[in-house]
Amino acid sequence: MSFALPCHGNPLLCTDSYKVTHYKQYPPGTTKVFSYFECRGGKLPDVTFFGLQFLLKNWMVGQVVTEERIVEAAAYCKQHFGNDVFPEAEWRHVLSAHGGKLPLRIRAVPEGTTLPIKNVLFTVENTDPECFWMVTWFETLLVQCWYPITVCTQSRMQKIVIKQYLNATAENTDGLPFKLHDFGFRGVSSTESAAIGGASHLVNFMGTDTLAALVCARDVYNLSDDTVAGFSIPASEHSTITSWGPGEEENAFKNMLTQFPTGLVACVSDSFNIWDACKDLWGDKLKAEVEKREGTLVVRPDSGNPPEVVVKCLEILGAQFGVKVNSKGFKELPSYIRLIQGDGVDLEQLTNILRHMHAFGWSADNVAFGSGGGLLQKMNRDTLKCAYKCSWVEVDGTPRDVSKNPITDKGKKSKKGRLTLEFEGGEWKTVENGDAAKDMLKTVFENGDLLSEQSFAGIRSAAEVGDVDTVEPFVSSETWVREFDAWAQETLGDKAPKPIAGIYKAADGNTLTATLQNLESSFEGGLNKDELVEALQTLNKLNDKLLAAARTAVNAST
Repeated sequence: MSFALPCHGNPLLCTDSYKVTHYKQYPPGTTKVFSYFECRGGKLPDVTFFGLQFLLKNWMVGQVVTEERIVEAAAYCKQHFGNDVFPEAEWRHVLSAHGGKLPLRIRAVPEGTTLPIKNVLFTVENTDPECFWMVTWFETLLVQCWYPITVCTQSRMQKIVIKQYLNATAENTDGLPFKLHDFGFRGVSSTESAAIGGASHLVNFMGTDTLAALVCARDVYNLSDDTVAGFSIPASEHSTITSWGPGEEENAFKNMLTQFPTGLVACVSDSFNIWDACKDLWGDKLKAEVEKREGTLVVRPDSGNPPEVVVKCLEILGAQFGVKVNSKGFKELPSYIRLIQGDGVDLEQLTNILRHMHAFGWSADNVAFGSGGGLLQKMNRDTLKCAYKCSWVEVDGTPRDVSKNPITDKGKKSKKGRLTLEFEGGEWKTVENGDAAKDMLKTVFENGDLLSEQSFAGIRSAAEVGDVDTVEPFVSSETWVREFDAWAQETLGDKAPKPIAGIYKAADGNTLTATLQNLESSFEGGLNKDELVEALQTLNKLNDKLLAAARTAVNAST
């Protein structure tokens, strides 16, 4: 079963325009082309392979070339180019000689495999010498594997980080599969992206609000009808809270407890004042109902500086409901109340939150995370520098290694020859013109048939996280940490936690951050109207420059 596809599912239209003319550009006598896909670098040292089966099933399996599709593509391309450059005869050969099936062979590493960057992940070659041009025709579609690979890789990296902090601060890691929840459906570019992107996340976790991902896992990766790939819980949004009217937040919260009297239920609590919601509503007026409820209330803040909001919410809830110190010396809320941070979460911010929780003595088991754009959308093909390149051809019966090596960017140097992926001494390596007997790539597609079909359960097993590194010491330079003790005394009074020495260290005095922090801490007012206007104008100019620098940094990192 396939999803609704663009171009009526016609692969003859789903290529880059310039590829339509490439069949005329190879050397005369070319009969074979061999290309490969890899992640050349980027933000992370390893990649987790996923998503090829989705592309193959939707676009390449079975008869995908028909008379109607040839006619449609030829007509569009004549309008598009203004002349007859479309390889109509070549596609008619595919229809007559192969019954409309694609004469290609694709070999790939098993989905769910994690291996270092700069290794071949799959190769493509033609099986009919008249269809050498087809190998690069399908680059456009096959390179879209970058998206599920990147989502799956970044999701798995977050799982590693969460496991590190659970190992350090919790009694066990039993809750790990539900610690990162997919909030990303509304933030992606398409329903198709939500489906395969959400499924990519579910390789690593079991919490999602992206229903399309469940359908993808079932239909593309053969999940049985008696189960689902992910789970969710009843949860509120701001409209269901604020629609009760001004001053009615308590009744809106109470309604959540009444409508869902058992099990997990999540309630967004920052519609007006998150601190009052935690302290006065959940922690006082509704405290008895929360305590006696058969299940767990999950409080959800949704704004503010994430590490600050998480730590302060935990401190307030801990003061109101009490805490216990576990065997590793970290604080835990009662089992009937937890927190979920779903705003601004990506790999970097998730790590930052957990570092601050650890520094303030809170177990990672108190918090789950939700991630939307940071999980499914905040990336592009260059996040892992994904590329598909030709590395070998045969011309007039003579093999020829092929590669590029631009003097202007050595990072774009491509591999040459018929590549093999080998595993020796516990390490993966890609070998140019290697030993086929040692090749770990397996033929998954040949001449229109899917030869190796993987299950979602098997992929999950392959991608499972093993042993992880220990947590490194952390000292914060965020100014709210410096001011935390004063905030705690003002907000919690005699329930305020004892000050913890060594958590805060001012930023290096030579940095812009340190200069701004010193300016903020020393400013006491006293400016006249003209001085204030001038100061604000200067601050606005600096803010514009900082925002521009931030945009540049984000673009460079992705």
